[in-house]
Parts: sequence; structure tokens; C-alpha cells
Amino acid sequence: MDWSDLPFFLAIARTGQIGRAASVTGTDATTVGRRLRRLEQALGERLFEQDGTDQVLTAAGASLLDRVEAMARIAAGIDHDHPREMALRGTIRVSVSEGFGTWFIGRHLGELADMHPGLEVDLVANSGFLSPTRRETDLAVLLARPRRGPLITRKLTDYRLDLYAAATYLTDRPPIERSADLNDHLLVGYIPDAIYAPELRYLEEFPDRLRARLRSSSINAQHAMIAAGAGIGVLPRFIGASDPSLRRLLPATAITRSFWLVTHQETHKFRHVRAFTQWLIDLTARHRELLTGPGGD
Repeated sequence: MDWSDLPFFLAIARTGQIGRAASVTGTDATTVGRRLRRLEQALGERLFEQDGTDQVLTAAGASLLDRVEAMARIAAGIDHDHPREMALRGTIRVSVSEGFGTWFIGRHLGELADMHPGLEVDLVANSGFLSPTRRETDLAVLLARPRRGPLITRKLTDYRLDLYAAATYLTDRPPIERSADLNDHLLVGYIPDAIYAPELRYLEEFPDRLRARLRSSSINAQHAMIAAGAGIGVLPRFIGASDPSLRRLLPATAITRSFWLVTHQETHKFRHVRAFTQWLIDLTARHRELLTGPGGD
């Protein structure tokens, strides 16, 4: 076995793709693939299975990864006098909801980039989530706790949702003093049959089971409609409180939801995944009031 093949194996295991491993190692995909095949031939074991564009560790690969990670930690300890050699490197793919990715995580990623110049982040922020179980993503921030799969899960934070309207919309319109008054107003919300998670069915929690006339699958599009004065809608506090043109309505009707941090049992061990996870935990702790309101948990 050629020991110089092991860093290529490690890069594939950490990134989940040969192409991304090529970027991390500063080579090309052909070279990474060739070095992997040579290592597999030397060991007489298949180290990865192909799943679409992803490389998923086999049992033999997972066993080798534990030993190679241990070797990497020993090497890092030897080089402790050379901090630049120990710098965090690699690519991490993070799957989050559109709103949280746009209005919260995306606004602070520059801070992480300054902390770890060798780290690359793919922030997948859209309607729906990539699957940590199938190794489509290194880390996911989900709206509900998964009930099955080889996953490491922890609650990241609660967050609050309120009714918001633009100040321009409220001018010369009927007053809103209780939820029943919302029936006299135009509401903005999700398309019922395009909701990708039951946690997004906000309007159904109001006593009168309100119905939106202006609908979108995108929370950012909903915010745009509300901010433009088209109607009233439910927004996470980290969106509504970040827009000074909006006014919060009926605070007693606030809704609470939670975000859950989810990683695969294997990717959870990687240094760059652990570093991003801790950064995100610290970030939400520093901005707790924006997420949950004054005194929120």
C-alpha cells in the first residue's frame, strides 16, 4: 500500500464526492479516482459505494476511516508548532430552510470564513432538505427531529413566528385587535398542497383557520409581498424583526417552532463538520433574542 493514497481517501470520506475531494486536495477528479482505485486494489476491499454523485463508505471504508483519522490527529499533534499546517480545511455542505439560510446563517458566514480561511461552505438554502441519512449533506438544520436513521441529532434553538404587515398596508384599513379581525384582511401564506413540512402550516393554528389569498412556496417571496403592502402574513421573528418597514401584530398569537441539528454518524466525526456545528450553536446563542424574542428560550 502506498501511504500517499490515504489523504485522497480521507478527502473523499470527508466531502462525500470525488469532485469535492479534488478541490480539497488541489488535484483533479481523475487523479483522486485513480488514487482511490489503487488503494482499494492494495487492500483488496471496496471502500466506497456509488450513490448518485456521492461516495458512501462501505463497512471496510468506515473501518479504515477510523484509523486514518487517528493518523491525521497524530500528525496534527506532531505539527503543533506550525499552526498554519493545522488549519481547518475541506468543504462542508449544509442544508437549511430558505428563510433561515437567507436571513440568519447567510448573514454571518463571513465571520466563519474569517475564522477558517481553508474551509469552503456550500449553503443549500431552499424549500425542502437534503438527506443526512443518504449522505446528501454533511449537516442539516431541520424543522423536526428525525425518528430514524444512523444520525446524531440535537436541538439547535426554538424560534418564534408572528403576524406582520407593512406600515403602508395598515393605513386606512380596519383595525386588528383579535384574530377574528384578520378575516377582514388579505392574507399571505404558503400554498397548501406545496408545503414540504407540516410545521409550516401556521395559519391552521389560528382559531378561525385562516386562509391565504396570496400564496407562495417561498418564505422570501411571502416576505416580499408583505413588505410591499400586499397583505398580512406569518413570518419568523428573525425575518420580521430584521425589516424595519414591518409592524408586528397580535403578539399573543405568536407561534413557536424549533430547529434541529442533524448529522450522519460518520460525518459527525469530521473536524470541519464539528467546527461548523459548534460555530452555529454559538451563533444562535449570541442572537437568541432575534430568534425567540426578549426572554425567549
